[in-house]
Amino acid sequence: MNFSLYIAKRYLFSKSSNNTINIITFIATLGVIVSTIALFVVLSVFSGLKNFSLSFIRTADPDLKITSVDGKSFFYNDSIEKALVKDKIAFYTKVIEERVFLNYRDKSHVASIKGVDTNFLYVNRIDTAVYFGNWLNYGAKHTVVIGSGISNALSVGAYDFLESLKIFVPKPGTGYITNPKTAFSQVNTQPIGVYRLTDDLDKKYVYANLQLAQELLGYKSNQISAIELKLAKGSNLEDVQEALQNELGSKFKIQTREQLNSVFYKMLNTENLASYLVFTLILIIALFNVIGAIIMMIIDKRDNLKTLFHLGTTIKEIRKVFVLQGFILTIFGLFVGLIMAVPFVLLQKKYGFIMITESLAYPVEFHLTNVLIVVLTIVILGFLAAKIASARISKKLVE
Repeated sequence: MNFSLYIAKRYLFSKSSNNTINIITFIATLGVIVSTIALFVVLSVFSGLKNFSLSFIRTADPDLKITSVDGKSFFYNDSIEKALVKDKIAFYTKVIEERVFLNYRDKSHVASIKGVDTNFLYVNRIDTAVYFGNWLNYGAKHTVVIGSGISNALSVGAYDFLESLKIFVPKPGTGYITNPKTAFSQVNTQPIGVYRLTDDLDKKYVYANLQLAQELLGYKSNQISAIELKLAKGSNLEDVQEALQNELGSKFKIQTREQLNSVFYKMLNTENLASYLVFTLILIIALFNVIGAIIMMIIDKRDNLKTLFHLGTTIKEIRKVFVLQGFILTIFGLFVGLIMAVPFVLLQKKYGFIMITESLAYPVEFHLTNVLIVVLTIVILGFLAAKIASARISKKLVE
């Protein structure tokens, strides 16, 4: 067995005659265990929160979205349809989006109308977010589905036949508005459903039939704002995006779900990084206990170190003893911490015994990536802590 490793294990696992050394070593080990648990649990919780938040985005946004680079709309034609008929694209839907004014009785709200066709639910399962009423009735052109934020702002619900929800949009043209009564196009609609996703989305969209949106905006039957795509299982997102871009040309912009919500994704990643750095700082503070424990051990074993030195052991080998001692202590704390943290995360994921609300458990996700991050972080910092502590050993100390 390696000499330095043998001595390091003896020093670490043999009980010292100085009870203070034993207590400090125990505290240092406990600090590594607790830090490991905290870091892994926090990373798992943020993975769960990220997945939970993105589930709303996945419900509302497609895998890919095609829009025009110039202008708000474009004409759907045979060449576009030919580009979309591929094995890698499972479904596509034509949509129209535009900012509108909503009016219900004496209340107003600014939102966006989103006209959708009958294929829309094959691409976006927004109907699963409808908690009151029903999804669009494509046979009844003037039915709409509104977000809960719009419902609260206007005090409007579903199936209120006494009053219609009025949707206004400015008519296209140039110059100043001389007659407000003729400056807007208007349609009267009947909300038949209310959906709930996120605060922003709940206040943003009114879903309507594609034909109603075209009528409101004065679009032609083949004029649309975007095409949304759902990819077939196993398709590579980047490959399909690149192929479509090459086929459709520079007049069209093709964006992924992540690109459509780039700010939201950046916010999630920033929060995750900030949490990791905060808990890494806590880990660094905990590893000062490891440094202290090793230094106390060096002082306690000073006479033994003198003996080893006079027997021919080099300063480098003596330092290696305490580097390995600190490293083993860190690995032991890491191993015990993971044994405790991993089952906790798996049990929380399965049974949800810690709740945010009465009906919602704290979301967690078990990822091997998080295990690897914790292992690398603690191993590297533990090794550095041991190196710092062992640097105290000098020839003067052992002579």
